Amino acid sequence: VQLVESGGGQVQAGGSLRLSCAVSGSIFGINVLDLGWYRQAPGQQRELVASITRGGSTNYANSVKGRSTISRDNAKNTVILQMNSLQPEDTAVYFCNAVTWSKYGRRDYWGQGTQVTVSS
Repeated sequence: VQLVESGGGQVQAGGSLRLSCAVSGSIFGINVLDLGWYRQAPGQQRELVASITRGGSTNYANSVKGRSTISRDNAKNTVILQMNSLQPEDTAVYFCNAVTWSKYGRRDYWGQGTQVTVSS
């Protein structure tokens, strides 16, 4: 599975960004994948921002709940993270994530990341 992020950039506090991830290489299509967005700030561990399951259930970090929306378009093989009311603490590299499940367990796939910088 290959993941390619786009949409990062620099924005002022209070602004919005829309991150997109193009998903390819899943022989059964992306509808069999759990998808998500993680972020990693300098000196910090990678953390979950939002996830969406194969069935469409969503989960958000408390820090972004209410101002971010994750969605998926299985027909277009994309997963989107819309972030509003951005704050400087949202500055990080954002990574797209896909998860497959098999009898061997969980396998994670990652994109290369896209930088989001929020200035005050």
